[in-house]
Amino acid sequence: MTITSAMRRRVQFYPPFLRRWKAGKQSYDNPLSKQIRMFNTRPFSQEFFTVAGLSYSNATTYGDMVERYVNTRYCNTNETENLHLWLMKSGYEGDRFLTNNLINAYAKINKIEDARNVFDELSDKNTVSWTCLISGYAQLGRPHEACSFFQSMVTAGIRPTEFTFGSTLQACQILGSDGLELGTQIHALVWKTGYVFDSVVCNSLMSMYGSCRLDSIDDVLNLFQRTAHKIHLIPWNVVISIASRRGHLKKAFEIFSSMQRTDCSASSSSPKPNESTFASLITATYSSPTPTPHIALLQMIIGRITKSGFNTDLYVGSAMVTALARFGLLSDAKEVFVEMPVKNTVSMNGLMVGLVKQKHGEDALDVFREMTGTSSLPPTNSDGYLILLSACAEFDSLEEGQLKGREIHGVVLRTGMKVGNGLVSLYSKCGAIDEALRVFDQTENKDTVTWNSLISGFDQNGRFEDALGSFLRMLQNGFIPSNFALISALSACASLQWLRLGRQLHSVGVKSGLNCSGDVSVCNAQLAIYGNCGCIADCWNLFDSMPGHDMVSWNSMIGALTSMDEASSAVNIFTEMILNGLIPNRVTIINILTAISSISDFRLTTQIHTLAYKCGHLGQPTAASVENALLLCYSKSDETMVSCEQLFAEMPDGKRDDVSWNSMVSGYIQNELFPQAMDFIWLMKNIYQKKLDGYTLSTILTVCASLATLDRGMELHGVGLRSISQGLDVVVETSLVDMYSKCGRVDYASKVFDKIPSKNRYSWNSMISGFARHGCAAKALETFESMESVGCYPDHITYVGVLSACSHAGYVEQGSDHFELMTKKYGLVPRIEHYSCMVDLFGRAGRLDGVEDILEKMTGASITPNSLVWRTVLVACCRVNKNVAVVVGGSSLELGRKAGEKLVEMDSENPANYVLLSHMFAAGGRWEEVGETRAIMRRMKSGKKEPGSSWVSLKEDGLHVFVAGDRSHPEADVIYTKLREVDRRIREEEGYVPLTECALYDVESESKEEILSWHSEKIALAFVLTRRSSGELPIRIMKNLRVCVDCHLAFACISRVFKRRIVLRDSNRFHHFKDGSCSCGDYW
Repeated sequence: MTITSAMRRRVQFYPPFLRRWKAGKQSYDNPLSKQIRMFNTRPFSQEFFTVAGLSYSNATTYGDMVERYVNTRYCNTNETENLHLWLMKSGYEGDRFLTNNLINAYAKINKIEDARNVFDELSDKNTVSWTCLISGYAQLGRPHEACSFFQSMVTAGIRPTEFTFGSTLQACQILGSDGLELGTQIHALVWKTGYVFDSVVCNSLMSMYGSCRLDSIDDVLNLFQRTAHKIHLIPWNVVISIASRRGHLKKAFEIFSSMQRTDCSASSSSPKPNESTFASLITATYSSPTPTPHIALLQMIIGRITKSGFNTDLYVGSAMVTALARFGLLSDAKEVFVEMPVKNTVSMNGLMVGLVKQKHGEDALDVFREMTGTSSLPPTNSDGYLILLSACAEFDSLEEGQLKGREIHGVVLRTGMKVGNGLVSLYSKCGAIDEALRVFDQTENKDTVTWNSLISGFDQNGRFEDALGSFLRMLQNGFIPSNFALISALSACASLQWLRLGRQLHSVGVKSGLNCSGDVSVCNAQLAIYGNCGCIADCWNLFDSMPGHDMVSWNSMIGALTSMDEASSAVNIFTEMILNGLIPNRVTIINILTAISSISDFRLTTQIHTLAYKCGHLGQPTAASVENALLLCYSKSDETMVSCEQLFAEMPDGKRDDVSWNSMVSGYIQNELFPQAMDFIWLMKNIYQKKLDGYTLSTILTVCASLATLDRGMELHGVGLRSISQGLDVVVETSLVDMYSKCGRVDYASKVFDKIPSKNRYSWNSMISGFARHGCAAKALETFESMESVGCYPDHITYVGVLSACSHAGYVEQGSDHFELMTKKYGLVPRIEHYSCMVDLFGRAGRLDGVEDILEKMTGASITPNSLVWRTVLVACCRVNKNVAVVVGGSSLELGRKAGEKLVEMDSENPANYVLLSHMFAAGGRWEEVGETRAIMRRMKSGKKEPGSSWVSLKEDGLHVFVAGDRSHPEADVIYTKLREVDRRIREEEGYVPLTECALYDVESESKEEILSWHSEKIALAFVLTRRSSGELPIRIMKNLRVCVDCHLAFACISRVFKRRIVLRDSNRFHHFKDGSCSCGDYW
């Protein structure tokens, strides 16, 4: 029997029909279906069934079965299973044509396992059999199985068709970057099999590369350039869509322009933009990563859409609503939405998404209420509820957002919607992380997004260890970490400064393909770990190995260098970033300003100021972060604070936030402009009615501590208790401890300290230092023991306080023991300040041999004594010079001379060094050396040391400052009259005789007595005694230098004669005088 080509074409009619039926492109009542029904009404010839490989005896029922198969498009599960049963009863279960279609039917009703069973039972599998199953897995979102079956198909020697390639490439597309390797291999196979010019395969390849290759769209563009099907619209739409989604705005519109030129020059069959084209172009306007919004471009596209008549299209209208809302044009977005003739949940969701992106969560919820209140919209799907949950997370009040989220939670529980991932994300962003964990535990089918939401939530809520634990559990459950999960885990490691685990996570990223070649954001998170842990070399290695850098990469590197005090390197890499053509964002400007603030470079600060202005980062209506960073930077580079005051004055009143005010106060304090700081605080509180927060209060208390203005400090204590409703935090309470101790009320400091509920290391350090400053060594050591007993480990600052307490009290042995234990017990390596304390400890006790031992230990520890240590040695030699010189033949002078030489070598322009050396020679009566030393000082440009000054703060008179021999005060005559009266009474009643050896000048004794009587602390004391309102309150005097022995003796006599308590704070400690004695026991 001869089989004609016409007979073969008639039999081969079914496969293309089934393919079109599978794709859902034909309706049941199309001409093709009518032809099938025609086959049922007329007999088939024997030749037809011979070609089809069927038995002629079954011809009367085969057409009915084909017709029944066509109806399976509308079948449910029961009908499909009945069809399967009928096939088995009729003896057609081995028929390859019908079995392939049954596989399709099972896949369409989500019974892919049944489809797999039918496939396995089919003995004579062909390309269609494999393609049907691969397509089913891909359509059901099971890409791993689809790819696995494709590999098995190729291994079995079955040649794929264009539809096989299309379905497999769709599966690779679902896998994202994980499917790139297989997708590239399929591309090579496409070349070998000759399908490279097939339009379906080319479009699928472009879509695959667009979803799988995250670092470039070059492969997509190359495929598009080689495609021979540009007369069709689909490839144009595919490449425009990919460019739009990937943020390549310029490329998307270049391709669109090329398509239009083709349209203008070619025949009527040339491609013309449709609704898909315009929707992709709209998406491109808000997907571009450039900081400048493309509103004008969006408006141009909308004009073209209106001209083309697509403005009433549901798809295009939904895209316009989304874009307008994302650009913040909320009224225009709502207008377009209302004017849409047909609306659906997609268009409503687009408007809501735009509102959520603009942080208008409440408005998004209002849109949902308004639109769902009408009958024009179908019921909200799961996507709508997910958007609602994300809107609740953007409420101004997170508590209100959490409450609304709970209401939505109740609704989805009743409707059975699966939105567990959205609920976990909502509760995490609202701070209810325990509730998020509860939802996570109740979620049955957890996916990667579920784990990502939980890990990110733990990280955002400061539960860093839980975030890392969840990440490890995710790995243990067989999930491959995504970039989001890895970034959150790396962020938690950076916060905990767990370098070792961070390195392990780095390795996980490399093994998972999420390293620098895959996702730059992962590398940025790794940079944060190494930067936070101080591993600047690792930062450089990682940064240099990255194939590309985004703005976050540059910012992370600048921030890491800034945190490591490498300001010059930070400036260099900032310059490199500018030379690479990147425009710095607000984070960049803030980071570089923080870096240069440490080097106090006024000129560089002004340059960054100008750059910030050019980039549009100044004058923003809301945020003042850049201005605040500039205030901080100027305050450290402009000693007069003029630039800060100008910038602060130019800021609108509504723009100045708490950071702005606090930066100004900190600037005044850092530049030691304490009166201006107090005036500014008064202006802030009384004129601008600014409430004091914890940071402001701590900063102001620092001013009070520096000026020792007890009354102001106590007022601020009361203001803080009244203005901070939630109570003072540990930072403010620690500042109060420091303020009271520096203002001479260590008893008040102790009371505040005892009431701190949760003491931290800073609290303990402040109290120990306070006791040490007042000479209460026993209490300082007792506090230190209490600190150890509660499990709070001391740090280097703690031991500075402990050693200072021992030094002021003469506890030489105890101080030496603590110095040894800080290394043996706590592993703290002594620093330069600890050695300085030990030099002071031995020097006060007259143990110059101990001083020399400490200097030798420093040499053994490879620590070079700085000017502070040598100055302490020189002071010790001045203190014990006379006695030691008699006993050991002038060894103190030799040590002192050595210390003086070192000081001159290190800091030759500091006159204080020469003054100390002169005092040492004068104490030993070596007036010739004194003359030589002072002659050197006179030849110096800065030959005047800081003058001795004392100040008092009276509630009714404010702050008064005096220097030695000062007659500039308006009441100088009254003060000196009182001073002579004080001198006369203590001579007559206490037998006071001035210690003229304290006047280190080669003059007559009478002149020395006069010089001693004019010391600044005595003038300040006389001024207070002229005030009747001082009453019986203690007299508090502050001095910038160490009090001399004569003044110390005079103050003790005055306290008994005038029956007044006197508190004197010099540069080293406090002296409490009462009834003729001092709290220091004449040891200071």
